Amino acid sequence: MMITIQAIAAGGASLLSNPSFARLGLIGLFINSLLSSVIPIPTELTTSGLLLAGQSKIEVFTILVIGSIIGGFLAYYIGYGGISFLRRLRKKPNKKSEYRGASLLKKYGWVILFISPWLPIIGDYIPIIAGATKYNFKLFSIAIVSGKVVKGIAIVFFGSLILPLIFPSGFHH
Repeated sequence: MMITIQAIAAGGASLLSNPSFARLGLIGLFINSLLSSVIPIPTELTTSGLLLAGQSKIEVFTILVIGSIIGGFLAYYIGYGGISFLRRLRKKPNKKSEYRGASLLKKYGWVILFISPWLPIIGDYIPIIAGATKYNFKLFSIAIVSGKVVKGIAIVFFGSLILPLIFPSGFHH
């Protein structure tokens, strides 16, 4: 099911400011969730737009989690291959966030990896730093997959409970 901007707007979600990914439907959500693990692009707006437009909660959850998990492993790989690779992709390196992320990883280990999907900006660097520091891949995998699944449940299922209250005319079952 391809979701259009008009369907989202008609659903009362015109306040959502990330229509480009939602316009692409589930493919847009996959791209958004994949990229959001490496650069700060929130998935919540695209997810909300798709839910408001009537997309299946199970489909949204599945695509969101698969894209996010692949993105988390991509971030680890980028770090493992050298954080300088990421710096070349950006115009201005953010060493402050990288340093803070490294100190959080060292102090809290797998726990910070588990909650990293919830941490704005710094959370995007933690999986990269885990790769750069050659953090135990098995612990990384368990923590990042678990964290992405829990966040996906929260966003999709709790969102589908809250969104109808905010946009009653725009939520389709």
